[in-house]
Amino acid sequence: MRYLALLLPVILAFVSACLLDSASNAETFSNQNNAQSPQTNLEITPLPTASPQPASGAVGPWSFPDGVNPLTGLPVDDPAQLQRLPIIAKISNAPPLVRPQAGIGAADIVFEHYAEGGLTRFSAVFYGQAPRRIGSIRSARLIDHEIVPMFDGILVFSGASIGVEKFIYGSEDVEERIPGADQVAPARHIPPSEYADRAYKGILYGPPYYWRDEDIVLPHNLFASPAAIWELAASEGHARTPDLQGLAFHEQPPHAADGPAEVIDLRYRGTRIRWVYNAELGLYRRFADGQVHADSNTGQQITAANIVVMSAEHTDTYIVESVWENSVTLSTQIAVWGQNEVILFRDGQRYDGYWTRTIREHIISLRTPDGELLYLKPGNTWFQVIRNAEQQNPVEEWLIVE
Repeated sequence: MRYLALLLPVILAFVSACLLDSASNAETFSNQNNAQSPQTNLEITPLPTASPQPASGAVGPWSFPDGVNPLTGLPVDDPAQLQRLPIIAKISNAPPLVRPQAGIGAADIVFEHYAEGGLTRFSAVFYGQAPRRIGSIRSARLIDHEIVPMFDGILVFSGASIGVEKFIYGSEDVEERIPGADQVAPARHIPPSEYADRAYKGILYGPPYYWRDEDIVLPHNLFASPAAIWELAASEGHARTPDLQGLAFHEQPPHAADGPAEVIDLRYRGTRIRWVYNAELGLYRRFADGQVHADSNTGQQITAANIVVMSAEHTDTYIVESVWENSVTLSTQIAVWGQNEVILFRDGQRYDGYWTRTIREHIISLRTPDGELLYLKPGNTWFQVIRNAEQQNPVEEWLIVE
């Protein structure tokens, strides 16, 4: 509380200046209320309103055979594994000392997205597998207010800024717990999210749910147990089979690839990622900042059946994420609703198209340029969320495919 009291004058002064200086941006962010997504202003060709028909041999996107994981298109060893809600875990990717992360190689889906300062963070979705520990666990961001509803999920996170917590738990709850929070943006009524009662804030729990690894420096040493959290969720009435719609899988690659993709060189402002295709495995291997990117639980290099590079509009908000020496860092709203450009990489090939998400409770779907289903390879998927081309600085951000 003392820390908040010291920071509050700085935060309020900054926010007041922003409100006077740029009302248009405030309006963009204020559209996101009542747990609904604001409308995108992107002007791209609308996709057909009729749902495309899956091809013969396809799995998904609207129904899945019994015992098949709708996040990977693969059968599970025990169908009981699907009678639980997916966990969306906030896993750190900066500074480099947090690597190798724990359990991330076992995630069905990972979203890598901008946090602040050009650095990235992961929203890792665990459903079919339960690694013994995952982490390091860090704080949630605005994008998680969209990702958790996609999967009807459980949010595993260390905490969040006051503004982001208002979207998770509702403004009344946050303002009752934190003195002065009513004056911190967004300073308006926000109802609790539909997942508020299954957002398990790590700093409020101890073992066996969360714990600190004393061999790792703070604040990068918080870890969680998926098995324990699923038990906690079940004890609170959150054990059920979710209706996960959106992803479509096919063993056969789509026809008419847009080119080979043996190496994907993706540069975010603060980190550089390379995915290198291994034809023998039929998977992409991940490298981060020139080093093999591994999972500390197994010691194995991270691999993916699918790499999805999805463009999204990024907009600064008035939510303050951090204050350091009078320098204020704002939260970024990433528009993962509507539709935008996408590139799917699978089987060493590139496929251009669009992603679409028009229903809050649905997972992002992929489409070909003419609106047909764009099929993932059965297996795990990494979504690399990048800024729209016109928002990027080509000196610091790029995508090169070889």
